[in-house]
Amino acid sequence: MKKILDKKKMIQLNAVVIILVDQEGRMLLQQRSFDTPVMPGYWAFFGGGIDEGESPLQSVIRETLEEIEHKLTNPQFIFEQDFVLENAEGHMRVYVERFYGDKKKLKLKEGRDWGWFTSGEMQQLKMILHDRLVIKKVENHIRRKDEI
Repeated sequence: MKKILDKKKMIQLNAVVIILVDQEGRMLLQQRSFDTPVMPGYWAFFGGGIDEGESPLQSVIRETLEEIEHKLTNPQFIFEQDFVLENAEGHMRVYVERFYGDKKKLKLKEGRDWGWFTSGEMQQLKMILHDRLVIKKVENHIRRKDEI
């Protein structure tokens, strides 16, 4: 039986995510807290909602400072997409930045855990399908940039 979504009960999200990529090509992910209303316990990207009057770029800079105390220097917008979760739907913009700094200066301010992962390692993590698709697009973007 197909599940019918009640649009009135759905959380509407307009979000940004940042994917930091280190020198080895690993991506920084967070494990969401178990008490969060959206994807509890899942591994996901850092980011969040766009505040009223804020541009997506301003939002991704703010979210990164809030969540890991890192000031972005050159976030690159690479694509955007709609998404649907069990109790939320929305639109997200994906940014990528190469990270060459001192990882010890980063501080986890949100979420349960975090780590740097290769795409192969990510296959073992509890992740939502649309995030796995994002990873493939980010890898293609990085590969194209490295070839230039």
